[in-house]
Amino acid sequence: MSTAPGRISAPADVLTFGETMLAAQLPGTLAVGAQARTTVAGAESNVAIGLARLGHHAVWAGLVGDDEPGRLVLRTLRGEGVDITRAGTHATAPTGALLRERRVADLARVHYWRSHSAASLLTPADLAPALGDGARILHLTGITCALGPGPLEAVRTAAAHAQAQGWTVTLDVNHRQRLWTAEEAGRALRPLLPHITVLIASDDELPVVTGLPGGTPDGEERAVGALLDAGVREVVVKRGGEGAAVRDRQGTRHSLPALRVPVRDTVGAGDAFCAGYLSGLLDGVPPAGRLARANTLGAFAVASDGDWEGLPRRDELGLLDAAPGSAIR
Repeated sequence: MSTAPGRISAPADVLTFGETMLAAQLPGTLAVGAQARTTVAGAESNVAIGLARLGHHAVWAGLVGDDEPGRLVLRTLRGEGVDITRAGTHATAPTGALLRERRVADLARVHYWRSHSAASLLTPADLAPALGDGARILHLTGITCALGPGPLEAVRTAAAHAQAQGWTVTLDVNHRQRLWTAEEAGRALRPLLPHITVLIASDDELPVVTGLPGGTPDGEERAVGALLDAGVREVVVKRGGEGAAVRDRQGTRHSLPALRVPVRDTVGAGDAFCAGYLSGLLDGVPPAGRLARANTLGAFAVASDGDWEGLPRRDELGLLDAAPGSAIR
């Protein structure tokens, strides 16, 4: 693996890593030859772009292949203001890829080509330079843990290092059924909990990380309590179109409804939500304000095409307060 030389001049606001892929996005089904738009996509880099657009110093330290898709990934992230000083290039393994087709109405179907990709070969040694540079927040996702034994060990090493250094450690469960089962995910993620400061999960992901039954308000209450008992400082629950809630170890609770916007594309909304919540943490915003910013970024995501393309810059956060159909003149 090769990385860019030099040391980042100051600790990052947020350090994250994982797999960012070449993405082919189709407006219809591949079976009839729909024309594709090429871009890049990855949960962690989506978060990094969202944070960079809000003016934060976000570092992405993932691994790509020494190929054209890898160069597209790095060029895109650099162009969006994400710090890729510690991103790596693998000499022989390829950059992963995905194809997302809009099958019917607003139902999307995603196909992956990520087996034996460069990102699946990530090791703790690849992350050492980025960890040495320091960060206020380390952001992790369950997706990286699913890529293979090396990435899982890299996540575990990074989480332990960050906690020992006093960083905030955030984990988005982000369960992907096409990568692993709920049981496999639970066995991998539960040992991370003592290192996690903020855990973010959709309501249907809480059983994955706790092993407790879900699907009811009582089930959610028990799952959140179990996570807090395991050492997590606060738990953020995403409820899709119903909004989100946060509860911490001091017993503070807040919930907010989702913003009502026309839905165009729901993929990437969870990553946008995470970017908004982390931005609020960095800015010292109270929990209710963090939820509000997270909901705002999630609304921008679902009202725009693409995983990250429609995310706002800081001076655009109030755009959704305008009346529908307004022209900003």
